[in-house]
Amino acid sequence: TVQAQILELLEELQAETGMGLLLITHDLGVVAETADRVVVMNSGQIVETGSAAEVYRAPAHPYTRKLIGAVPGGGDMAQPLDTGIRPILEINRLCKHFGEFVALEDASLTVLPGETVAIVGESGSGKSTLAKVLLRLEEATSGEALYNGRDLVAMPAAELFELRREIQMVFQDPTQSLNPRMSVYDIVSEGFVIHPDILAKAKWRGRVQELLEQVGLEAGHMHRYPHQFSGGQRQRIAIARALALEPKLIICDEAVSALDVSVQAQVIDLLTGLQRDMGLSYLFIAHDLPLVRDFAHRVVVMQGGRIVEQGPVADIFGSPRMDYTRNLMEASLSADPDVQAERRRARHQLHEATP
Repeated sequence: TVQAQILELLEELQAETGMGLLLITHDLGVVAETADRVVVMNSGQIVETGSAAEVYRAPAHPYTRKLIGAVPGGGDMAQPLDTGIRPILEINRLCKHFGEFVALEDASLTVLPGETVAIVGESGSGKSTLAKVLLRLEEATSGEALYNGRDLVAMPAAELFELRREIQMVFQDPTQSLNPRMSVYDIVSEGFVIHPDILAKAKWRGRVQELLEQVGLEAGHMHRYPHQFSGGQRQRIAIARALALEPKLIICDEAVSALDVSVQAQVIDLLTGLQRDMGLSYLFIAHDLPLVRDFAHRVVVMQGGRIVEQGPVADIFGSPRMDYTRNLMEASLSADPDVQAERRRARHQLHEATP
């Protein structure tokens, strides 16, 4: 909804001032909502230009077709898992207050083994605060977070240190989360340095090779540095680092939002394959609802630090109960310019009809 408000503001400024807008984005929904013409670039070259409708309806270049084909939201939704399974993570009435400011209030949810639970909501809704409290990067004000029955909130530091190998995180921007002065080998093997009892040092190199190959990177590139890789490759390095300690739960905080749709699709396919092969659970924080629709088993909707709705992905997307959830759905942009044009007409008609 914040994105929708900013785009609406830009539209109003254009109407008032007649200004031009050069919009650089990887979000094809934003393109469909705002652009009159589109310029598609690949490897530093312009490969296609045209009206938004022309480029979407009849893309001429293979790269453009690849981008449009990777747009999420059209696949089959995941079926919910057996709720009789004991949760790997059970959060009960978790709260985080910063003085008088309530960042998280009475949050309760579960994550099953092998399940992806998506956390959605607008900026400031408490999604990232929840992740930080679970990792003890922020201390909870009250409540509990049971990981396999053990309370992360009340856990002593020494016990938490050992348990952290089972809960890893993939951050939004690998440019910020990967140390630019460390080689890929040093980044991926860092967990072995922190937890030396996991693996004998003589085996580190071989394990790093295995991890890089597991995430679709060349093992021979382990001595390169992050700046020598693309954004998608850097995120694969971050995933390899997260996998090094063989976690059971990975928290993904907007882990693909900085990537273009084709690279995004590749990373999601990777995460899906790893979940299938290793039984991983994901707590997937995102604002891209079509992506959530395709990837998650269940959805948790947050507003103002509170969970306002949660359920299987088919229920949340098919028949949301809360107005806030419906507003989030309506604010989600389609990559189809015709769909967005129809939505704009409907908004304008509603605005004109409102006294």
